[in-house]
Amino acid sequence: QVQLVESGGGLVQAGGSLRLSCAASGRTFSRYSMGWFRQAPGKEREFVAAINWVGRSTKYADSVKGRFTISRDSGKNTVYLQMNSLKPEETAIYYCAADISRIYDPATSPDPYDYWGQGTQVTVSS
Repeated sequence: QVQLVESGGGLVQAGGSLRLSCAASGRTFSRYSMGWFRQAPGKEREFVAAINWVGRSTKYADSVKGRFTISRDSGKNTVYLQMNSLKPEETAIYYCAADISRIYDPATSPDPYDYWGQGTQVTVSS
């Protein structure tokens, strides 16, 4: 079992920055890939970023490339999502997820992920 708890969401003006954190507990943190997804009201959950277990392979949605950065600190069992130049259309609940089956090549769709956090609200005002 893996427990995930997100934090760091909030209200920010367009163009601003936020850093989300996802603290993991339970199964050995370093042995699985982690991803960030988001879901806006009335929309499907969409991929944002993912990172493999050693932190050397990262993937990003095209819409966030160059603005968002995913990283992980295995010593703290935490994965981060630094979000810069935020846009109002990025208002959503942001979720972190763990995929215990993929170690080297993180998935970019929600289906392979086994565990999910409760989400943290990010609101970007115009």
